[in-house]
Amino acid sequence: MSRRFTRVIAFVVALATLSFVGVGAASAATAPDTTATTASTLSAPVTGKADDGSTFDGTFTPTKFATQNGKLVAIGDLTGNLTRADGSTAAVDKAVTVPVNTAASTGSCQILDLVLGPLDLDLLGLVVHLDTVHLNITADQGPGNLLGNLLCAVTGLLDNTGGLNLVLGQIASLLNQILGLLG
Repeated sequence: MSRRFTRVIAFVVALATLSFVGVGAASAATAPDTTATTASTLSAPVTGKADDGSTFDGTFTPTKFATQNGKLVAIGDLTGNLTRADGSTAAVDKAVTVPVNTAASTGSCQILDLVLGPLDLDLLGLVVHLDTVHLNITADQGPGNLLGNLLCAVTGLLDNTGGLNLVLGQIASLLNQILGLLG
């Protein structure tokens, strides 16, 4: 397999990650006939164009969900046609694993909320009065907000809500049950 083909497949898998959750939810919400659900309704269209001009047009169909290295992933089949820049084509039918974005990509979390009451100081005739001080530090999450993402992740670690792997495993189990009901 050529390096270029491998890059195009990696690009396509990245696109599948982005389109899977949004397109899958949109197709389920707008499906007019809910009595006859087939595996094709679970497929998400995947299209992409590489820097060298190669294009891909196909679908990703999830077959199960799992956790790998503490991340939720969708495992499924990527099928379609790869058209290289020189015009040659190749059929693609590969089993792929794509990450599922489980965290809200935007939002904020509270880092510190400190309230100091009034302070009066009289030191040898020097009078200092400090009114109420309210210090509020919030971290914003999202693409490009490295420090905000890091601090929100750290504050999440300090919460006593159980292990992330346990929660992701439960989410994967629920998603697999939904796939079983639909397909």
